[in-house]
Amino acid sequence: MAQYVDAYKNSKGPGDARPTAYKIVEDEGLAGKLTDKVFLVTGVSSGIGIETMGAMYATGGHVFGTVRNMAKGQKAVEAVKAKTQGGKITLLEMDNESLASVKKAAEEFLKQSKTLNILINNAGVMATPEGKTKDGFETQFGTNHVAHFYLFQLLKSTLLASSTPSFPSRVVSVSSFAHRNSRIRFDDYNFQKEPYNEWLSYGQAKTANIYFANEIERRYGSRGLHATSNHPGGIKSGLQEHLDGMDEQMEIPKVKAYMKNTEQGAATSVYAALSKEWKDKGGKYLSDCVEQAAFQHPEDPMFVGDDGYAEWAYDEEAAKRLWKDSLKMVGVEDDQ
Repeated sequence: MAQYVDAYKNSKGPGDARPTAYKIVEDEGLAGKLTDKVFLVTGVSSGIGIETMGAMYATGGHVFGTVRNMAKGQKAVEAVKAKTQGGKITLLEMDNESLASVKKAAEEFLKQSKTLNILINNAGVMATPEGKTKDGFETQFGTNHVAHFYLFQLLKSTLLASSTPSFPSRVVSVSSFAHRNSRIRFDDYNFQKEPYNEWLSYGQAKTANIYFANEIERRYGSRGLHATSNHPGGIKSGLQEHLDGMDEQMEIPKVKAYMKNTEQGAATSVYAALSKEWKDKGGKYLSDCVEQAAFQHPEDPMFVGDDGYAEWAYDEEAAKRLWKDSLKMVGVEDDQ
């Protein structure tokens, strides 16, 4: 953690001295060293998903990556293999907008592997037009939270069984500092009572990603399954396809310096997944490879330069309530 402080303090924009995901693997001494480990990363066909897959591949482990478009995913795999040496990559077709697709992908994974050491829930959408998933959930909530929650439930026993004292299992939940836009809308998850707002929707989904990790840690941390959430940073990628004026925003000096490239954007996810620091603990919200403090600019939730968490991020009762509601949404019984 301390070794990156100066690099993050003096950000100068994409490609600066801030670490990449591959640098994390090297600094942890794990390049080619995890040949007996199995990882699953969702959303590996674009953006930081490709770089996350690549860094995990560089450890020598077997990386399963989920994609909606297998042809696009294969191109990403070829790009990774052309860039570095590693273990093995297997693509799984999975559409986060369909719980049936999530179940099918989980079943396919379990046919091919009885071990799962690390699950990185990376796939997501941002600020999408109003819509519904195939199961009737609001698009962002369903894609970013419900699908990943269901995937975890289907793979939970494997994660727990794979955990050892020397290599506890981990879940990484990719959130965003935009969680500061909204608490969980317990009485209106799907914007059926109030008009749809893309940023409130995204904020709710990203808060859900934090609660998901916190609750995993509370429930299963003592059994060797740890979880963290994180904000990757500002990265220009396909995630912004629904945003107008993004190019103009990125020319503002402060914003330009804050932005990362995809290699740097994947660093915190990989740090959470592989670092010695987070081997035996979790339940925290990270950014820039470090646990974040409380946000200091509540008047502007999208304030650039403070990646801190919203006042509700560690609301244990809210996290418990979301967990129980989510179990009902995906039709799974509670195990506690």
